[in-house]
Amino acid sequence: MYTIEEFDKEKTKVMNYIMYKKRTEYEVKNKFKNSIQKDMLCDIITYVKDAGYLNDTDYIDKAVREFTNLKDLSIKEIEYKLLTKGIDRNDIEDYIYNNKEMLEEYEVKSAISLLQKKQKTMEKEDIKIYLMKKGYNHQTIKEVF
Repeated sequence: MYTIEEFDKEKTKVMNYIMYKKRTEYEVKNKFKNSIQKDMLCDIITYVKDAGYLNDTDYIDKAVREFTNLKDLSIKEIEYKLLTKGIDRNDIEDYIYNNKEMLEEYEVKSAISLLQKKQKTMEKEDIKIYLMKKGYNHQTIKEVF
């Protein structure tokens, strides 16, 4: 077991990590797995989740908004980026399903942006292959050409 003082000290470290930048539960576990004993880390994670500081669903929403404002990505690339953060696949799929229309609009704009950038240096077929490799679906590719 551990003392309240130990818990508060380690909780402060975790809170600083979370407050610096929005994090996923997986990232927190990974960061502190070697420096905080396992049962205390589980209790700290439960505490910060209950307090609303750690929420993977909120993380998905914030991350997707950030991606869509800053980058040209396909829905598949967004999904992959979220998976690498350790977010549950079902949560990601639910988010995509619930925001399908917005994400599809974004994907088309993103593909158009990439098309305009690549037209200067690549042939039409090469651009199509490039977009397919980046995870854009056939319907989107057809639509932008």
